[in-house]
Amino acid sequence: MSGSEATRSFLESIGLPGGDLHDLPSSEKRFPDGAHFRVEIPSVEGPRCLEAVLEEAERLDVLVHRVSQGSGVFLQTDDELAELARTGAEARVEISLFARPNAAWDTSAMARTPAGAVVAPTSRGQEQIVQGIEDVRRAAAHGIRSVLIADLGLLSIFGAMRAAGDLPEDMQAKISVMLPAANPAAARVLAQLGANTLNLPTDLSLPQIAAIRAAVDLPLDLYVEAPDNIGGFVRLHEIPEIIRVAAPVYVKFGLRNSPSIYPSGEHLVDQAIAMAREKVHRAAVALEWLRRDGRDLRQSEPGAKGLGVPEP
Repeated sequence: MSGSEATRSFLESIGLPGGDLHDLPSSEKRFPDGAHFRVEIPSVEGPRCLEAVLEEAERLDVLVHRVSQGSGVFLQTDDELAELARTGAEARVEISLFARPNAAWDTSAMARTPAGAVVAPTSRGQEQIVQGIEDVRRAAAHGIRSVLIADLGLLSIFGAMRAAGDLPEDMQAKISVMLPAANPAAARVLAQLGANTLNLPTDLSLPQIAAIRAAVDLPLDLYVEAPDNIGGFVRLHEIPEIIRVAAPVYVKFGLRNSPSIYPSGEHLVDQAIAMAREKVHRAAVALEWLRRDGRDLRQSEPGAKGLGVPEP
């Protein structure tokens, strides 16, 4: 047996694929309601952006299941958190807010260098672990039931606190694209630490996605259009195959040719709202494409089981 064959055999012995799955098997896994896919609109930065997303979704007949935010819980007032929770609950949409701060937002010099940017999403020191958990606690206190996490240590503490009852049992950890599951082994580790959904790198091929799907049962998140700063890919034509191979999967609509708006605020709100509306339009385009494809790929209904809908 060659060295490569021995390694592949060992991987299979511990329940991981021996390599990327180039035969692209159809996933037999589903969301709790039996659906193949759900729609996520990212970078929905506050109540006004959320309102715009829901208005545009109604106008274009797009069913949005989850919105996510990147500026962080700590940049929202109590009134804004309460409004996000109320609006999300009424619309039966999951609201996922980023648990911050992190290295890129404080005095880290390394995070600002080309080679050191890898540390940018991490919780820098134990004080940032404390503050990240405080963001999670504050979100939970307002009824938010989903947070984005981008640090392994923070995820491990989140999982331990939820298991101990110090966080709501239904509180969800959505892994950020800044902590991507780039291979099946990494995906399994994140699941073991307490993740509820896994964000994949924006550029993974279908065989690579299929291998990750074989290793874990958790829903996957995948940008089918990515902002420029994480690739700028427009993969709308791949959506039917992505859903077939990756189900259950959140198809996530970023926006190419758009600026980063983190941290957002009133100085950027008009731009943030316009971008949010266009992301819903991109979702409408993609869903029409999916219908034309003709495959029996089922979408979840509003408020479906497994969504972290707020409980204000």
